[in-house]
Amino acid sequence: MVQRLLNVLEDVMADLRAAQAENQRLRDEITRLKGEQGAPAIKPNTPQPPPKHHSSEKERRQPKTWSKDRKTDRMVIDREQVVQVDPTHLPPDAVFKGYEDVVVQDVLFRTDNVLFHKEKWYSPSQHQTSLASLPPGYRGQCGPGIKSLALGFDFGAQMSEPKVAELLRSVGVQISDGQMSNLLIKDQVTFHEEKNGCVPPFTRTSDTVLRFYH
Repeated sequence: MVQRLLNVLEDVMADLRAAQAENQRLRDEITRLKGEQGAPAIKPNTPQPPPKHHSSEKERRQPKTWSKDRKTDRMVIDREQVVQVDPTHLPPDAVFKGYEDVVVQDVLFRTDNVLFHKEKWYSPSQHQTSLASLPPGYRGQCGPGIKSLALGFDFGAQMSEPKVAELLRSVGVQISDGQMSNLLIKDQVTFHEEKNGCVPPFTRTSDTVLRFYH
């Protein structure tokens, strides 16, 4: 989820830069129409494309196809849903012609509270009780999802501890500021080693978060 949020943030920043460039271009155009001199347009130093061969008459008549790489080709589809047309809005002679696919990105940020029923066995002959262990990653009152998100937001996104706690509480997580602080500070041997230079330099904090809790 942290990686998806970072990807969304990267796309938003790219769109923002494009919007800023378009805004500047429009300002320069308005300035030019007023008779003033706008900001100079400095073109990047890019190599010239190779000369194109003259196409034949048959090639010129063929329709052009758009071959730009789409973001949807790199997306992971989590679920599919069929959207139906209201039959009362259809003409009597309407014929079904299949589907038109549209991919819409969204993020689900909600609680996943689990009530574990741990088996407990007792041996009368040995006077010994055996209790089932929780799955890997579940320790204390916070599961691996909360731990990885908190560490990702705090270390990766540079969010403060109160802001991370506020974000978690906004979706129903019952966590105090003290628990938030302990979650980010206590028993973080891997992160302390990374801070002290004991972790190889190519290891990223986000990778450490995923490895440590999954």
